[in-house]
Amino acid sequence: MTCPILEIRGLRKSYTTGLMNRGPRVEAVAGIDLSLDPGETLGLVGESGSGKTTLARCALRLVRPSAGSVHFNGIDLLGLPPAALRARRREFQMIFQDPFSSLDPLLTVGRILEEPFQLHRLPEGAERRRRIRDLLQEVALDESLLPRKPGDLSGGQQQRIAIARALALEPRLLIADEPVSALDASVQAQILNLLADLKVRRGLTLILISHSLGVVRYLCGRVVVMYRGRIVEDAPAKSFFQGPLHPYSRALLECSPFLGTEPRTARRAPAGDPAPPAAAGCPYLPRCPLAFQACRERRPELMPVGKAMAACFLHPGGDQRA
Repeated sequence: MTCPILEIRGLRKSYTTGLMNRGPRVEAVAGIDLSLDPGETLGLVGESGSGKTTLARCALRLVRPSAGSVHFNGIDLLGLPPAALRARRREFQMIFQDPFSSLDPLLTVGRILEEPFQLHRLPEGAERRRRIRDLLQEVALDESLLPRKPGDLSGGQQQRIAIARALALEPRLLIADEPVSALDASVQAQILNLLADLKVRRGLTLILISHSLGVVRYLCGRVVVMYRGRIVEDAPAKSFFQGPLHPYSRALLECSPFLGTEPRTARRAPAGDPAPPAAAGCPYLPRCPLAFQACRERRPELMPVGKAMAACFLHPGGDQRA
């Protein structure tokens, strides 16, 4: 039996809103269980505000969760002291959505790529310079870019530098947060091809966060759908794209464009009132065209449906209409 490289249990993260943090608390991640095996490529999808990025940041302990546990390769990340966590960070890295804002505009490409080695006191001198040149070659960039600054580069080149920096310490787990959403359609495919190639060549485990199911379909073997801080579906990519189980997943698929194209004929966002649901009942109730009495009375839990899982009473394991 394979030991998960990442195992999340009961993860919660809430924030206080309003002026001076005196407003109501909002739960961005609401009790998530998720495990990821070595070598998997998981697509984490949902509308903006569904909690995808917060979940990823909590999983890498860039943000401390309000509750729950996160184990990386069997190690409890939430229990690690700062020095031990810093050493462990070599094994998991994150690529952020906007490449320009994630790169220091005052540093040269060479200094940006050298920073991880300096922070972790890794090879110096000629060996470090060789590693930096190898990183550039791996992301298909020329070493003539080393003295240039991020503002001198195209968006695609900036994202390749961000990817190279994330790979510098040879991580086992890579989380890419909307890595192509800020790029032109022609460049998107190049960056996704690069990520796919790096995954195979380096044996990476990859989490791809995206609001575009077209991007996820291109790269991922498993799809996890989030809605209002919860997972509503977790399925193999093949079965998901053949027929999603949750009504919200179906609505996302109907309005999601293929990679580099316009949306399909339906061209509509998930239908219904986006207002918060009542305290009881399914969170998706105000927007669901298939809701029935059980959906109004209590919240469905994530349950097995064949090889997938869904939080919906329409499937076996929940209260069906019949």
